[in-house]
Amino acid sequence: MKANEVIKKVLAEHGEITEVYWVACGGSLIDLYPSHFMMTVESAKTSSGWHTAKEFLVATPKKLGKHSMVVMCSHSGNTKEAVEAAVLAYERGAAVVTLTDNAGSKADDPRFIAWVYPWGDGVPTAEVPLGICPMLAAELIKAQEGFDKYDALVEGIAKMDDIIAKAKVKVNAEMGEKFADLCEENKFFYILGSGANFSQTYGFAICSLMEMQWQNCCYIHSGEYFHGPFECTEPGVFYFLQMGSSSARVMDERALDFLKTHTDRLMVLDALEYGMADVDEGVRAYLEPALFYAMNVELRAARGKRFDHSPEIRRYMGIEKY
Repeated sequence: MKANEVIKKVLAEHGEITEVYWVACGGSLIDLYPSHFMMTVESAKTSSGWHTAKEFLVATPKKLGKHSMVVMCSHSGNTKEAVEAAVLAYERGAAVVTLTDNAGSKADDPRFIAWVYPWGDGVPTAEVPLGICPMLAAELIKAQEGFDKYDALVEGIAKMDDIIAKAKVKVNAEMGEKFADLCEENKFFYILGSGANFSQTYGFAICSLMEMQWQNCCYIHSGEYFHGPFECTEPGVFYFLQMGSSSARVMDERALDFLKTHTDRLMVLDALEYGMADVDEGVRAYLEPALFYAMNVELRAARGKRFDHSPEIRRYMGIEKY
């Protein structure tokens, strides 16, 4: 399946799309945020919303209808509230695109435009949600109003696999052991980031660390840090800063300047030092979350090895009723 074919079908059947809703849960929701961010920044015609699936069900946007496109992602394809959200959108007349790794799952339904993607080591960025969704957004913008950054985005996605491969070597050599050390020394810490990357700040905390490592931590938006949270900053408190390489970077830099002088436990993962300078500045914001996700995976693996805690272990998810 190709993004341009999906958008061509959607527009042929719905005439125009005036709003896009990105709907999922957990890690899948995190993967959708950069494309929502891109639609918000780049489109003058189409509004965008980003919703955890249950909230989409209980607080359904009144605009949802024929001229809406809903992109729902469920890795398993069977996440109950996500599937229910897709069905609701279909019944309201919206174009529904579902993304899943599981062929034959509830998300892989003929009522939807179902995109079954591959997963695992070696799968190109272009073929997973962090690459698919920016192209869905770009194709929609291009078709309805023109998108002068389209070629740069395509070129950027093509560069991401090489950037990530080199960055994995670098992050393991420079940060893996130190991060594991700091996790041993700190039962709780803070993670900061901004822009489209805030999705991975959030994701590193709730998925990689809280879910997969049972590590207590908190995510903070770099821009919001100075509107309350910085009062907790002091020597002995660990902060992990994800520094972006695009326009939101100014918020990360401001946080960094303060952290350098107010805590003695700080780690900085800077996208510019990990290859993003090779991507056109105009589209970096929408692609660097894929870099941060890959780096987060390496760092959680380093922590998991130190604590003998496999990322596959769960005590509640899929085990207890909830």
